Amino acid sequence: MSFGSFRQSVQALAEAGWLPSALGWGFAVNALLAGLIVGPMLGSLGTLVVVRRHAFFAEAVGHAALTGVAIGILAGEPYTGPYGALFGYCLIFSVGLEYLRGRTGLSADTLIGVFLSMSLALGASVLLILAGRINVHILENVLFGSILTVDGTDLAVLAVVALVVTALSAWLYNRFMVASFHPAMALVRGIPVRTLDYLFVMLVTVVTVASLKIVGAVLVGALLVIPAAAARTVARSLAGFWWLSVGIASFSTLAGILLPMQLDLPVPSGAAIILVAGACFLICAGLRALVPSLKGVT
Repeated sequence: MSFGSFRQSVQALAEAGWLPSALGWGFAVNALLAGLIVGPMLGSLGTLVVVRRHAFFAEAVGHAALTGVAIGILAGEPYTGPYGALFGYCLIFSVGLEYLRGRTGLSADTLIGVFLSMSLALGASVLLILAGRINVHILENVLFGSILTVDGTDLAVLAVVALVVTALSAWLYNRFMVASFHPAMALVRGIPVRTLDYLFVMLVTVVTVASLKIVGAVLVGALLVIPAAAARTVARSLAGFWWLSVGIASFSTLAGILLPMQLDLPVPSGAAIILVAGACFLICAGLRALVPSLKGVT
């Protein structure tokens, strides 16, 4: 089924009352399709982010994306999708950080703080240069997400990134887990731990950049962490941990996209998504406290 046919089918079901009335709009169908891609992708990769303790790193990449947008606009890329500068700058940021992580003697959080500070300073400087050329609402969309701006190009980028990330994650998931829990054992078994480290930060980076239009630079790292953190508190196995994280992330994304439109609330899509995910986390944490048998994945 082509995208045009899918959109027409969804709009017809919305008009017939089988789906929320908000999906009668074309941009809402774009957002729905983006959410169906973003939610499972972030939920799956988020399990590795939590296990590998890369929450601060994921947040830093999201903030670095603002600098990538500024550089892209300065270089003449369209402000609606400066993907060249976004992917290029954020990959340099993440790979450079990972390269120095084992060569400076500094802790990971200290090094991330240094890189993030320099990146934000660079981004702020470039944005001041561009102050007379861009609309402030563009920055709001980048920071907090905007379903109104999702177009065919964004969906194509999301689809390609999701295909690549899903394929690599499925192929290497067990190796990532072993390298995360027992790096020494992974080396003994011949698993290239450092290569996996580089590959992992690159996967987190491309997923973060591709998800900006839906979740926003400030909050995309949170959607990588919160569903997985919620799932880890109550899941009894690694398989359950993965499925529950994907389910929470998918539900949060779709609910955060549809509820503001359906209720006519002036809330950015990214903020609504994270609020739903946060509510899920509080529920899971409450269940963990009330039901002692829910020990979670350690």
